[in-house]
Amino acid sequence: MEKPKVRLFVDQPLGAGQAVALGAEAANYLFNVMRLEKGASVALFNGRDGAWRAEVAEAGKRQGIAVCQAQTAPQVMPPDLWLMFAPVKKERTAFIVEKAVELGVARLMPVATRHTNSERWRVDKQTAHAVEAAEQCGATFVPQVDDLQQLDRILAHWPEGRLLYWADETLAAAASAAQRTVTAGPAAILSGPEGGFSDDEKTRLRALSFVRPLSLGPRILRAETAALAAVVLWQSAVGDWT
Repeated sequence: MEKPKVRLFVDQPLGAGQAVALGAEAANYLFNVMRLEKGASVALFNGRDGAWRAEVAEAGKRQGIAVCQAQTAPQVMPPDLWLMFAPVKKERTAFIVEKAVELGVARLMPVATRHTNSERWRVDKQTAHAVEAAEQCGATFVPQVDDLQQLDRILAHWPEGRLLYWADETLAAAASAAQRTVTAGPAAILSGPEGGFSDDEKTRLRALSFVRPLSLGPRILRAETAALAAVVLWQSAVGDWT
């Protein structure tokens, strides 16, 4: 069987001999855009069962069927890391979502802070960005994408046993010093908006026992750069990059 030219996320069970229904959107992409025909190979994943090579059994304009032939990669779960970030302008928010999927996070949590300058957030649209990123980078997992929530509310209901690493722009220590503050275990990263955190927010964060301030080095970073730099620091210290 030929090597699949297309990789597709499907929210259906995958396994040897499993028939997978291809709805209108998938059928349009596979058969109209990519010009696949009956008998073509396609790579499928669902975030639970690893990656599978499947063969197109039916190829219609609005629907189709693919049958799983063999698993090509096991299911690989990311570390138990949440990324909390204040949405920024449209393209830059999509960039955060896309790169966070590539870097390996388990959950994307947009937060509204005092200085957040963009509260336009659609779960369906950002989930689509996450799925597309996973399809393109070969991941077998798509992070959970949450609704936008107020930072105060999230902090008030913080789960026991999970540390929150706060990317504190007021710290100027070297990145190596920041890495030494990171310990293994369930974690989350909090990165702020373009205007930074307010004084009240900083005061509250510093008073919480589960919060660990994290330095991102001596330079001022843009909001999207800071969020991803913090993920890299955590991953390189205790994540699945070690």
